[in-house]
Amino acid sequence: MRAAVAELAATVGVDRACAAMGVSRAGYYRHLRPKTSGERRLSSPPWALSPEETADVLALLHSDRFVDMAPAEIVATLLDDGVYLCSERTMYRLLARHGEVQERRAQVRRHAYKAPELLATGPNQVWSWDITKLKGPGRWNYFCLYVIMDIFSRFVTGWCVATRESADIAKDLIDQACRQQRIGPGELTIHADRGSAMTSKTVSQLLMDLDVVRSHSRPHVSNDNPFSEAQFKTLKYRAGFPERFGSEEDARLYCRGFFSWYNADHRHSGVRMLTPETVHYGRAERVLARRHEVMCQAYAAHPERFPRAPMLQSLPGAAWINRPNRSSQEEVAATSDLQ
Repeated sequence: MRAAVAELAATVGVDRACAAMGVSRAGYYRHLRPKTSGERRLSSPPWALSPEETADVLALLHSDRFVDMAPAEIVATLLDDGVYLCSERTMYRLLARHGEVQERRAQVRRHAYKAPELLATGPNQVWSWDITKLKGPGRWNYFCLYVIMDIFSRFVTGWCVATRESADIAKDLIDQACRQQRIGPGELTIHADRGSAMTSKTVSQLLMDLDVVRSHSRPHVSNDNPFSEAQFKTLKYRAGFPERFGSEEDARLYCRGFFSWYNADHRHSGVRMLTPETVHYGRAERVLARRHEVMCQAYAAHPERFPRAPMLQSLPGAAWINRPNRSSQEEVAATSDLQ
């Protein structure tokens, strides 16, 4: 077959001859130049580093001076010293060959922060607090809104507006809220993020004096403080929230009206569309029972309008920051059954 292709190629050319005979052109040329028995492929090109040079480069990469540097830095540093051993790519090939293509800088062992797991089965067991900025009258002018809320009832137990973030202001607000809610020793956990006011020695000392457990979010994890974040969104997305406040008193006046509405009139989806005040002060079961009576009357009048008979709703058994483990959930379920 190859001889026939060669004979035809002399007349019409190699491409046409190979196409006519169904032979690949590469195979035809390979047949013309077969390997001799003594011929063998070179293991590396002649310009490759010798074994001695390879050992020198690896020793350099492992030296104290360059062990924390990337190959690009090493090549540049050597050139500044008037030395050239090999290219950056060659260094990467040598490192890959020895399984060392990874982060070369010395890694600092950082503290492993555990996700906070806080569980509340009733009011005044876990509070969440945070600070948000309210835009002032001019550019780069802000007021600080401090808010403390109960995660079970969503009731705001304390708030204030100030011109700055301050540990002393936070201390006074927490102290006042604890006294108003008559928090006893060991009854409450207060959760916050890791802002300077939250982690200050002033606030920490107050919580120790009140025998209140403190909890903090993990660094850079906003999901560890979801209740405060959601409450701030309700504030800032409410119709009528101004773009800017003219003064500190203006901001304080607006917040006074907002938190009065939020606690007493706002029906929260997380607590069966009840108001935080209703849940916080133990009136939830009466309101839910009254709603059930109204629904039963409507069902008796027109049962065809309902897919099934109304069922009496109850409050969720617990609220938490980060879902607790199974044993804690079973404990909550047992508590709910007893209620």
